[in-house]
Amino acid sequence: MAELSDISLVTQVAVFHNKRAFDQLVRKYQSPVRRFFLNQTLGDEQLSDDLAQETFIKAYVNITKFRGMASFSTWLFRIAYNVHYDYVRSLRQTDDIDTSRAVKNSSVSSDENLKMDLYKALSLLKPDERTCITLQLIDGHQIDKIAEITGIPENTVKSHLRRGKEKMVNYLKQNGYDR
Repeated sequence: MAELSDISLVTQVAVFHNKRAFDQLVRKYQSPVRRFFLNQTLGDEQLSDDLAQETFIKAYVNITKFRGMASFSTWLFRIAYNVHYDYVRSLRQTDDIDTSRAVKNSSVSSDENLKMDLYKALSLLKPDERTCITLQLIDGHQIDKIAEITGIPENTVKSHLRRGKEKMVNYLKQNGYDR
């Protein structure tokens, strides 16, 4: 039922340039897209907001290209994935995001310790591993949807998930977290 609602809203935006319909889509997907970027940028809220805004701008500009072959959320997350990929490529980084900025932007309190440890564990992952982990464990996407969003074959997604989970578990165990 939610997909029909999304398709109806997309149609209103594409055909009638209904900005209120697009605003409804933004409100519905803003938190999941922002959460995706928060985990990709290791907690950098300002950068996450900027990347999310760029994602929604690209979605609005290209909404007439949405063909309904996948759900709107999959299409939107594919745009978000590409926005993040372009950002990382523009920094000429292939294996890591600057974790110092993420740590600097978060105030250290007792409630923040776990969050910081999770971001540190995520920072140890390769970018594709981090993306797959984020999309599955945090955003709840199935493997086939992750493959659709990233353009990575399903078996490779499974490998990224397995390796990423192993790295995170090892790091967290070494830092006092038990299963």
